[in-house]
Amino acid sequence: MIRNIKVDDAERFLNLSKQLDEETKFMLYEPGERKTTLEAQTERISSILSSNNSMIFVAEADGEIVGYLGAFGSDLNRIKHSVHIVVGILQKYTGQGIGSKLFQELEDWARKQHIHRLELTVMSHNQAAFALYKKVGFEVEGIKKHSLIVDDEYVDEYYMAKLL
Repeated sequence: MIRNIKVDDAERFLNLSKQLDEETKFMLYEPGERKTTLEAQTERISSILSSNNSMIFVAEADGEIVGYLGAFGSDLNRIKHSVHIVVGILQKYTGQGIGSKLFQELEDWARKQHIHRLELTVMSHNQAAFALYKKVGFEVEGIKKHSLIVDDEYVDEYYMAKLL
């Protein structure tokens, strides 16, 4: 089931984020690096829910939150038509169509909010995510060379976007 996040999801969402940090090297945070408190997470979700151009969609399975897609916009006039996207799905639940469903929910929401540009970055060697983003209509706009350091190696990221 895909739905909008709720304030009372804060603890489960924070736990999901920390679990993703532990099980994949494709997320921004390294294991143990995330210092977000439950109070801060609750405030962040509340702020997002009161915004017209930001949202977090969660995927539930087996009574747990197993993935999410965050769309984060700005109130600045020149970029309020655009959202930056962050996606995370627990390894156990990848390859089951959850990512595609999250992106469909995003698109439905974005059109209602008059969002025109969806954008994200993806590590160049993250083949599964890259394939998903291409499948749902994203195109590479550029390469951010040596964008990250993972395991003491420089990693490039693709800038990708989809226009609605």
